[in-house]
Amino acid sequence: MKPKILVVDDDLSLRQMLNAVLSDDGYEVQEASDGQSAVEAVENQFYDLILLDIRMARMGGIEALKQIKKLSPGIPVIIMTAYASVDTAREALKSGAFDYLTKPLDIDELKLLLERALRHYQLEQENRYLKERLDDRFDFGHIIGNSAAMRALFETLAQVAPSEATVLITGESGTGKELIANAIHQNSPRKSRPMIKVNCAALPETLLESELFGHEKGAFTGATSRTRGRFQMAHGSTIFLDEIGEMSPATQAKILRALQEKEIEPVGGSATIKIDTRVIAATNKNLEVEIREGRFREDLYYRLNVVTVEVPPLRKRQEDIPLLADFFLKQYAEKNRKHIKGFTPKALDIMMRYDWPGNVRELENLVERSVVLARADMITPDEFPDAIRDLYMETKQQDAGLTPGRTLKDVEREMIIRTLEETGGNRTHAAKILGISRRTLQLKLKEYGIN
Repeated sequence: MKPKILVVDDDLSLRQMLNAVLSDDGYEVQEASDGQSAVEAVENQFYDLILLDIRMARMGGIEALKQIKKLSPGIPVIIMTAYASVDTAREALKSGAFDYLTKPLDIDELKLLLERALRHYQLEQENRYLKERLDDRFDFGHIIGNSAAMRALFETLAQVAPSEATVLITGESGTGKELIANAIHQNSPRKSRPMIKVNCAALPETLLESELFGHEKGAFTGATSRTRGRFQMAHGSTIFLDEIGEMSPATQAKILRALQEKEIEPVGGSATIKIDTRVIAATNKNLEVEIREGRFREDLYYRLNVVTVEVPPLRKRQEDIPLLADFFLKQYAEKNRKHIKGFTPKALDIMMRYDWPGNVRELENLVERSVVLARADMITPDEFPDAIRDLYMETKQQDAGLTPGRTLKDVEREMIIRTLEETGGNRTHAAKILGISRRTLQLKLKEYGIN
């Protein structure tokens, strides 16, 4: 279906011009002459996006924006104003506008902004639909992704969370294993009590055992009173054992007993304590290799591995990179009180090409750094660390020779990126240079995930 856009402006000639231009680009366009008419239109039908003027006779743009957001909070609204000022922009963005444009309008800039806003809205809708389709009871928090790998992960979580099964979460560092553990707990029958977390790699063996199982008074130097362990604190709830592959064999034996017998024995004590605690463990190690090397108990592995949830690395879910980057951009732009519209095509291309050894955590750090260092309203490669930027330049130099073994799609994508760079993001000009129509270029950009 064609995206439906509502153009709201008291200037008839401007409305007619925008109607003609946007209709030619495949949009379905409707018009309103003032804010009140726009609000009434939104009450009666659905729009994918609204272009809204600031100064109008019967209800101005800011007031109309506020009322529209009450009726349809998710719809992207782009403000148009001939009275460009920081205060106007801030007020519009604070009231929920996606972005703003100044008059006279730059049509290429308008089209770029429309495409970005609609793409962002589409991704949000798809992500929301996916989660709602699983079940209204499930809340996956800030787990973001719409790739096939993440859809499969959401399906698994929906099945595992309501059960009492022990869960082993595997995945590289920075993939978000703790977020997955939180999602499982928050969608389980035990969610009314807090999940207790223990980082097994952060404590030495002597302290870890006491932390997990508690200790009696006088059990060791400094044990001046009896202390409950984390397993007791998690009675009736869930305990999350992060980096379980770092445990010593002695502590592993006690964890095994807790899983098998549902009881623990505090350090320095002789009496056992019954527990009702669900265990979720996580590791970035290959525990089967650790077993072969004699560093991890095989019987404990099978007790933990009732259900395995594997979190995919970012390099295997590349289509989620723009969605994640945009999420972090909004978060850190607001935190640092900056107005940043998005990423340049070159910056996004670098992010899509990079392997992300640090996974989502590394991407988040890069976006935060870029927001802090940004001097304009778009993130460019100049804000990226030298290592990532230099790696891209090396790859680009290799690509320039049209190295055998690359697919035609790879070459085509590279040519589109370079042409956009040369034209400063002007898609009309880039299409002419490439010898294709602007519509064909838009389809190619969508196909290759270029915003």
